[in-house]
Amino acid sequence: MAALRLGVNVDHVATVRNARGGAVPDPVRAALIAIEAGADGITAHLREDRRHIHDDDMRRLKASILRPLNFEMAATESMLDIALELRPHACCLVPEKRTERTTEGGLDVAGQHSSLKPFVSELKRAGIRVSMFIEPSPEALEASASLAAPVVELHTGAWCHALAQGEKARAEHEFGRLSAAAGRSEALGLECHAGHGLDYATARRIAALPQIVELNIGHFLIGEAIFVGLAEAVKAMRMAMAEGRALAEHGP
Repeated sequence: MAALRLGVNVDHVATVRNARGGAVPDPVRAALIAIEAGADGITAHLREDRRHIHDDDMRRLKASILRPLNFEMAATESMLDIALELRPHACCLVPEKRTERTTEGGLDVAGQHSSLKPFVSELKRAGIRVSMFIEPSPEALEASASLAAPVVELHTGAWCHALAQGEKARAEHEFGRLSAAAGRSEALGLECHAGHGLDYATARRIAALPQIVELNIGHFLIGEAIFVGLAEAVKAMRMAMAEGRALAEHGP
């Protein structure tokens, strides 16, 4: 079974900084602490409205960290230009609306296939690993494979939201979709990641899906850091992930 990586999203360190202005707390410092505590990579989303991460944050992250930088971006020409200049390890193409608080769902890869194709091609040509942030549906997986994107990241938000609302039947349905999508991704030759809304409990459970090789987690870890510190939150998340993987490998 493949090792399970943890990507830590530092967007909301920048959210706290921007609430007051100035330079603190610094998302680059947070990234370095997360890596020291066991993160395998760092994720940051440069939004069109720059609500949290700023352009200079991306440049400083690229220059400062020795682990992979995953640049979340909308498929726009301006973001493509920044990505090609920055040359991060990876770019994850995500849907983006100014009215949303956070990403509300997966990218409509099937419906936007023709418009997404040149972005995937340009990023790959630059040696950047491309991932598509998608709903766990067969259509989205097939469309991602046909674009020759090597990686998909399954949107876990609907599952996590159903659990938070106590909707057990819907939660099990959504987890079934995630499980099926992870299996299908392997059959299509896609590397499978997952993220959005994950906490210790949900990370532990989804870690048991053997096809998933990376979890990207941000908001929960930054929230936990207020109470226990970022390093301790990352270490606890790694432990939860390891427990879930052990169940998959050895059973309860």
